[in-house]
Amino acid sequence: MSDKRPVNLDITTIRMPITAISSILHRISGILVFILMALLLWGLEQSLSSEAGFRSVVQVFASGWMKFGVWVFLSALLYHLVAGVRHLLMDIGIGETKQGGRAGAVLVLVVSIVLIIALGYWLW
Repeated sequence: MSDKRPVNLDITTIRMPITAISSILHRISGILVFILMALLLWGLEQSLSSEAGFRSVVQVFASGWMKFGVWVFLSALLYHLVAGVRHLLMDIGIGETKQGGRAGAVLVLVVSIVLIIALGYWLW
């Protein structure tokens, strides 16, 4: 039997729906939170080990790059939290339709962008 399904190997021509983009970003944010949490826990352990360790961690966190890293971590955490609330609402039956899923995905993106911008303003 011949398979006559279309084959599209050019990934740049695929148009993802907003729900797929929201889902992919939720997964990426979860991975970022997981990885960056390990680094922050290492910094916590260093800061609690001694007074010199605390001073070195404070010095590291004073740099602009580390502020940016903290902003990335907190942005991923915020997005993951907002998208997680959307999934919890879907678990209880809110937003399960196609239109509701699309509206929920748009709402997650909008709320997350506003919170991430406010977070950046607060950090700097």
